[in-house]
Amino acid sequence: SESRNEVYIDLIAGWASGAISIFCSQPIDTVLTRIQARPTNNVIINKTGCAVSTAKSLVESQGMLALWRGSSPMIGAIPFQNSLMMAGYGYGKRWCEKHEPDDVLLGVFIGGCTGGVAQSFLMSPVELIKVNQQVIGRSFSSATSIVTSGLFSRQIAWRGLGATLLRDGLPHGVWFASYQYSKDYLSQIDGTYPGKSSAFIPLFSGAFAAFTAWAVGYPFDVIKTRIQAAKEFNQSKSVAQATREILSESNGRPFAALYRGFWLKIAKAVPASAVNFYVYESVVESLRVIGD
Repeated sequence: SESRNEVYIDLIAGWASGAISIFCSQPIDTVLTRIQARPTNNVIINKTGCAVSTAKSLVESQGMLALWRGSSPMIGAIPFQNSLMMAGYGYGKRWCEKHEPDDVLLGVFIGGCTGGVAQSFLMSPVELIKVNQQVIGRSFSSATSIVTSGLFSRQIAWRGLGATLLRDGLPHGVWFASYQYSKDYLSQIDGTYPGKSSAFIPLFSGAFAAFTAWAVGYPFDVIKTRIQAAKEFNQSKSVAQATREILSESNGRPFAALYRGFWLKIAKAVPASAVNFYVYESVVESLRVIGD
């Protein structure tokens, strides 16, 4: 049926856009993760968390390829995760346009939140493997072996799941709703109609969506990294414990502590999201032409 074909199109387009965006942005993610894992007072007061010095030190000690450390689990998981998220976005948008045309943004927002919560159960152990590679220096096989052997242990494979749920739930709703709002608004200004946008529209809207989503969810990303970066897998902290630890190191600057590395995250997320949505829209349009 036409509806089923649209879902397949969304899945394929989401996989392609996720693969391209993660490969391009992985070096920034590696540097950011190492900064987030450091004690807060080290970064805020002593300025040792400088992105340039962190990247330079990593390359000098371990080589250029170290910037892509942790990419294996992400390249394996992100395209799959992104395809499911985009399929949910596309289905929710089409359903609302057909049944509730005045509430498309609400439908997209709810769908994004639901998808964000669901994919957290995939991404939490995957990101635990990534963080252990990037911060602790474990090999991919070593980190993967530890995580997979403890799939039924909250302190091992699911360490950081609570923070991941908080980071990916509401912010994913904000991400999709912001994208849809910007896309619709710019389409009207551009004189086109939704679904026939110029290249600028998905690029700009994707960038705008990334900024708004991370402005909401970034503190939980810092907390998640602190929880997952413990050297011993049995050293599990709760979201509350990790938050108190970060704030106690902030020297009275809680905002700076919880948004440490935010602009580096934006430097990664904005172009990645722009490319993500642009590739998604382009592939969807191409597959529809082929299907016709």
